[in-house]
Amino acid sequence: MGMSKSDLVRKRNSIKTRLEELEKKAMNDPLKRDRALHEEIAELKKKLENC
Repeated sequence: MGMSKSDLVRKRNSIKTRLEELEKKAMNDPLKRDRALHEEIAELKKKLENC
């Protein structure tokens, strides 16, 4: 059984808020020294496209 519409919206919104938080941190790391941070941002963007 799939997820309900409200569950999908909630999941998408939580991904968006997490992405916004990480992008604020990434602004302070322009040389991409924190690889894990930038990899997580890329992963969340990919998940957001699929939702």
